[in-house]
Amino acid sequence: MYLAIYPESPSSTLTAAVLAAGFQPVPVASVADAARKAPADGWAASVVELGDAPDLAITIAGKLKEELGIPVLVVVDRTLTADLDDAAGFDDFVLTPVDRIELRIRLARLGAVDEVVGTDPVLRFGDLELNTATYQATIAGTPTDLTYMEYELLRFLVENPNRVWSREQILSKVWGYDYVGGSRTVDVHVRRLRAKLGEERSSWITTVRSVGYRFG
Repeated sequence: MYLAIYPESPSSTLTAAVLAAGFQPVPVASVADAARKAPADGWAASVVELGDAPDLAITIAGKLKEELGIPVLVVVDRTLTADLDDAAGFDDFVLTPVDRIELRIRLARLGAVDEVVGTDPVLRFGDLELNTATYQATIAGTPTDLTYMEYELLRFLVENPNRVWSREQILSKVWGYDYVGGSRTVDVHVRRLRAKLGEERSSWITTVRSVGYRFG
């Protein structure tokens, strides 16, 4: 899946996040350049980094959406969010530094993540459903508000039931090998998940003393 990235020289952190999220970044210098470089099956979406020229970038974002008809995700430093107040022409935005998981979630909500033909994108356990294409969770048909790390942790547990995982294993599998936080992060997120699952379902996540957790 190809993403049109503006400006033509995006930051290395954005490029790394796009690649880690499973997309192929294609830098473009203008709307006309994006039209020339468009792949045969079209752009999955466009990502516009406001950078040092936010006004120009917002103008480009609007033209990408209006003239090429592709979803536009804007990347903005939190100190520049005021520039978005009256802005139009983009579908969503993320703050820097860009996280690969949040990036993929945002793009999925814009329809940029393809579902694999013949594969059900929904994971189920009891009355819990996790839609891996849209990153949405429901319990008994009711949408459940999860942060993206809570979602990723719950998804990992649902995909790997009836097995004991140490906190260190969960950290490496869900947060990544380069995560520098402590294992208490897992405990905090498990506690939050249990609360959001509700009293009837909190027992799905079992604490294995001196080891870690088991789901199922």
